[in-house]
Formats: sequence, C-alpha cells, structure tokens
Amino acid sequence: MEIEEKIENNQNMNNEIINDIANNEVDIEKSQNSFFESTLGKVINTGCDIALRTILPNVIEDEVIEIKNVIFNEGIKSGIKTAIDSAINMGKSAMGIVTGKFENVSQAYNAIKSGGLIDNASKVIDNAVKAAKDNNLINPTTAKLITKGKNVVKDCITSGIEENFMEQVDGIEKVGKYINNWNNYLNQKDIEGMNREYGKIKKKLENLIPLETTLKEARTIENIQAIVKSKGNSLENISEDEIKLARMI
Repeated sequence: MEIEEKIENNQNMNNEIINDIANNEVDIEKSQNSFFESTLGKVINTGCDIALRTILPNVIEDEVIEIKNVIFNEGIKSGIKTAIDSAINMGKSAMGIVTGKFENVSQAYNAIKSGGLIDNASKVIDNAVKAAKDNNLINPTTAKLITKGKNVVKDCITSGIEENFMEQVDGIEKVGKYINNWNNYLNQKDIEGMNREYGKIKKKLENLIPLETTLKEARTIENIQAIVKSKGNSLENISEDEIKLARMI
C-alpha cells in the first residue's frame, strides 16, 4: 500500500511539473516583436543622444536630452514600431517564415534592415523632426540643424543597431556553448555543473532575442531542472523515461 502511495505521489508530482511547464509556454512571435521594440528603442534612444550632442554643441546637456526626448516621442518611437511590424511581415514573405518566428539572428537582422528601420532611417528622422517642429515642441532653427545633420543621427542609429546584432550573435554562440556544457554534465550526472550552466543560460537569455530553436533547447533544460529539483536536487531517482518526457514537452 505504501509503495502504491509513493508511485501515485510521484505521478501527481510529475503531472504538476508537466502542467507548470505547459503553462509557461511563450508566444514566441509576440515576444520577438516586443524584444525588438524595447531593445532597439533603447539603442536608438542612445544613438540620438550621442548624435544630438555632436549636432548641437552649444546647447546645454539638459536641453539636448529634452530635444532628444521630444523627437523620439514625436516620431521615432512610432517609426520604430511601424518599421519593425513592416520588417517582420516582409521577413515572413521574403524568407518564407510563415509562422513569423525568427529562427536565427541573421534572419532577424535581414528583416529589420530590408523592412526599413535601417534602410529608411533618414525618413524616420525627417518625420520625427517635422512633427516636433509643427507642434511647436522644438524651434525651427533647431529643427533645421537636426535635419541638416541627420546623417550623423542616422549613422549613430544604424551603427548602434548593427552593434547590437553583433552582440546578439556572440550571445547566441555562448548560450549554445552553455547548453552543450549542460548536456555533458547531465551525462556525467554532475548536478553542480548542471546548475551552474543553467544559471548562465538563464542570465544570458535575458538580453537575447527570443529565437525559437534556442528557447526550445532552454525550455528542455528548464524542464529537466524542474524534475531534478522535485526529486531533492538529485539525478538518482529520475528515470530515463522522465528525461525523455521532459525533452518532448
């Protein structure tokens, strides 16, 4: 009777883990879109800040920040969203990504570039400056100076985006290495090594574009880690079937 209760308890525990994992499924396409808007928004914000200090050398720091915030909110912010939406739609068509989920960094970069965020940066800046001037949020002289020096703004924005994507490539490669290390530690039944690599994976993924393949691999590791934790942080009581089930979910 006691053995039957233990089996039932273990089964219930496994069912709870499976339910928790299922409930944590992410909408990858939505996550990717949100990532682009927030991350590239920060990159472009910083690029504008640097460029405007060059274009407006006689303007004090607080005023530069205020002008930057105005043109960012008046047009660049909406331009980012429009360009990203367009890029993702174009990417689906051009690269056959029917689901809209980018599978690697190159796909994402090509879509953002061809979608207009990089190629049409000048137009986005023009629209933002014009809107700010028309709404009397910046004076005509400042608007003229920014428009005249928009190539500086464009270069800062595009170089920032390209640098961010280079960091993404490097980050994805490191996550791949951590995943390989984790699998090796799993085969060696080294809990300490597994926990260490899992921590690295979680930390690195916080700053990376949610790529479908990488997320699936990370989710598999998360599933197995959850089972390990439920069994007292030990691999001794985990069956091969439980490991296989975790890899399938």
